[in-house]
Formats: sequence, C-alpha cells, structure tokens
Amino acid sequence: MILWADSLLVVCWLPFSCLFVRPVRRSFLFESDPVLPVSRSPVSSLRGAASVSAPSRREARRSETHAALIEGAMRLLSTQGFDATTVDEIAASAGISRRTLFRYFPTKADIVTAWAQNMTDVLTASVESCPADFSPPDIIRTALEAVVPEMAKNRAEAFAFVCLIERTPALLSVSLRKYAGWEDALAVALASRLPASPDQALAARVAARSGIAAFRTALDEWIRLRGRPALVPILRRVLVLQAELLPRLSEDPEWVSRGRPALGGSRARPA
Repeated sequence: MILWADSLLVVCWLPFSCLFVRPVRRSFLFESDPVLPVSRSPVSSLRGAASVSAPSRREARRSETHAALIEGAMRLLSTQGFDATTVDEIAASAGISRRTLFRYFPTKADIVTAWAQNMTDVLTASVESCPADFSPPDIIRTALEAVVPEMAKNRAEAFAFVCLIERTPALLSVSLRKYAGWEDALAVALASRLPASPDQALAARVAARSGIAAFRTALDEWIRLRGRPALVPILRRVLVLQAELLPRLSEDPEWVSRGRPALGGSRARPA
C-alpha cells in the first residue's frame, strides 16, 4: 500500500487480504462534523485530529484568560474603585497586554457585565437542574443561593464589590440587567411548575420578581450590616418573611411588632 503525505512517500507492505477490509464508519471523534467523508486515510485522520484539538486548546486558553481578567478586575475595582483602576492594571493582573484585553472586553464596564453574566448562567443552570417535585419557593431559594458563591472568592471581596456597584452610576445599569435576566430564568422555570390557568404566565412572573426582590432586600440588609454576617442566612430569613408577611399582616397588622426576631438576633420592639 502506498500512502502520500504531502511530499513524503510512505510505502507499507500489507497482507493481500488487508486490501479488502470493509470501510469503517467515521470515527466518534468526527461524528458532529457533517462535511467529513465516511472513511479517512490514516494521514488525513491525524490531520483532522490535530485540527480539532488545536481550537480546543485555544478556546481553553481564551477561557482561562477571560476568567483571569474578571477575577483581577473584581479584586482591583473593589479595592481601588472603578474610576481609579486603569485598564493597564487589569491587563497586567491577567498577564496580558492592554491591546489583548480589548479583544476580550471593550470597556471596564463590560468586564463587570461578564461577571454578572456568569452569575446569571449559574442561576439558570441551577433552575434547570431542580428536581421535578420542587415547589416554586424551593426553586427560587435554590437558585438564589446558588449565585452567592459566584459573587467573589471570599466574603470581604464580595462585599466590597457589591458596594462598588451600588455607588457607581456606570455599573447600576449592569446590575439591573442582571436582575432582569434572573427574573426571566425564574419565570420560565416557574411557569412549567404552576397549575394551568389563564394567569399561569403572569403568576410565574410575579413569583419570579418577588424572588429577585427578596434577594435585593437581603443584599441591602447585608450591606447595612457591613457584610459581617453571611449573606445566605439573611436571604433565607427574608424569603421566610416574604412568605409569611402579607398573609399575617392581612390577619394581624401588629404581628411584626410583637416580638418577631430581628436579623441581628434581638427581637423587634414596638415603636
């Protein structure tokens, strides 16, 4: 058998019976490629494997750089402030040049947008993986708790970054878009779990928006407490209050003032 590999002639002596081997269907490595032939020569298969693995390595490096830029930006922005942090500093934190950074993110605000999108992706994945027997409150709580660890590597950094967003007008729109994405993901999931009715989609949106309101309320309380307690227990407490508050207040307007424990551990006192 004679194989041509570019300008190199390779001669292989094979048993005569090998010349009549039935062609094998395409390798599992190329099953997703609709334009490849059914069978390949050894040389072309090796070339194909190289062409598949090379982009994968490039994509892996790009993903690593993307994540390093977000992490470095969060650290710098939370400690130095949005305006005081330069693009050059963010690029240096990821070990790349300023020019390379702009291939990933046109502006500093876009890096924060990517950070917010990461949390939206986590929330969406959490919603989609909820068991079928989860109730709407279970879905909301599970999804919101899933995004908390994605805020930052540690509580202090997360607190500083959240405060930065709250006091930086250029970043508030990023935060609002993030919450809108969360509401959409929750509403889609909840709509399929609610009983069929003319108001099914509307009820799902109301429940989703209520869940996001609970998260934002918990975040505000966390900021008020200077980030000292963990955020998740505050979030759980707010969700419980949300579930109990309106029904209780409709029956007993003085329910809150009669000793409901406060988040800080003490009990609320009548005004």
